[in-house]
Formats: sequence, structure tokens, C-alpha cells
Amino acid sequence: MKNKMILIVLILLNSLLSFGQNEKDWTQFSKYDKANKEIKRPIKALFLGNSITEGWQNSDSTFFLKNSYIGRGISGQVTSQMLVRFRADVINLKPKVVVILAGTNDIALNNGYITIQHILENIVSMSELAKINKIKVVLCSVLPAHHYPWREGVESIKLIKELNKKISDYAKKNKIPYADYYKVMVDARMGLDPKYQKDEVHPNLEGYKVMERVIQNILNNKTSKR
Repeated sequence: MKNKMILIVLILLNSLLSFGQNEKDWTQFSKYDKANKEIKRPIKALFLGNSITEGWQNSDSTFFLKNSYIGRGISGQVTSQMLVRFRADVINLKPKVVVILAGTNDIALNNGYITIQHILENIVSMSELAKINKIKVVLCSVLPAHHYPWREGVESIKLIKELNKKISDYAKKNKIPYADYYKVMVDARMGLDPKYQKDEVHPNLEGYKVMERVIQNILNNKTSKR
């Protein structure tokens, strides 16, 4: 356990030193700082992610409110940023469950090149931090994306499938629930089905409703157990 914690600390320090030196509030701690301080009620599930998660709460706030869920998505973020803010936006809020949906922006090179293995390791580190703090984990597949409108040329289809296989295998090996949005939202092009999206990457309300059915099947089970 001691070695594992040292490894996590080193990963966090490396993320900060490598990417944060020339950027103001690189992790965007300030985005949810005020909201985090105002939370009074217990949180059944916290959804951590990027613009897909942020858009989810904005598009269907009722889903979050009625279930005692909260969203902590930040547009454009990669897994390294989520890992660095994991304590502030997850651990300190003491949710019963954290739902981690991450990786597509890494593949889209939002913060430069990163291997699929290193993306997985960031997700693994977040999972381990949650477990150490007695927070249950749900890992999610990356949504299909035929291409990224802001990053043409990236082999999104291949890389998303590769990352999802690694996340799924890790989840299975460690008995972590896996929310497979990919298989119910992919179309014949291996992209996000047009009826569920608005720009090849971000779901529309109908897409979020599909995701809600998938995650509720898992959370209804997870949050009913101590």
C-alpha cells in the first residue's frame, strides 16, 4: 500500500510539473470551488469527466437532482487534469460512488500526445484513490467518435476501441462495474449514432437518455449496498 501511494504522489507531481507550470489554474480547480463548499446533502454518485459530463448535467439537470447525483465535468479536460483535481472534486465531497468517464480528449490530443497505456494508468490511479478513500467506482467506456472536428487526422475509431478494451479488461479484473455506453451508441461507421449526437462527439438529449438507462442499471445496484 505504501508503494502504491508513493506511485500516485509521483504521478500527481509529474502531471503538475510537466503541464501546469505555464498555465494559470491548469486543472481549473476554481470552476467548482464555490459549488463544492456549498454542498450540504449526501451525494449518491458523482460524475467526473469532460465536456460530455458537463453537458450531461446542463442538458438534463433533473436526472442529477432527483437522484442526488452531481456532475464535475470540465470541457476539454484530459485524464491528467482530472487526476490532479480528483481530491478537490471527488474525495473531499465524499460521494458514495464516483462515475469516471474520461479519455476521449486525450485521444484527441487536447494536451499533446499520450499513449493509450498512460491514459489507462491515469484512470487506474483515480480508481485506486477512490478505493483508498472508501468511494465505490464505476468506469465508463469512451463514447464512439468517427472523428474529432477540432482534430482531424486522429485515428479516433481505432484508438477509442483500444482504450475501451483496456478499461473494460481492468474493470473486469478488479471487479469494477463497467458502463458500456459505446456498444449502445455506436453506428455502422463506428462513430456516434447521428440520432444520439450533435457534432460527432457530444450527445444530444436523446443520447444522454440512453446513457442514463445504462448507468442507472449499475447505480441502482451500487448505491443500494453499503
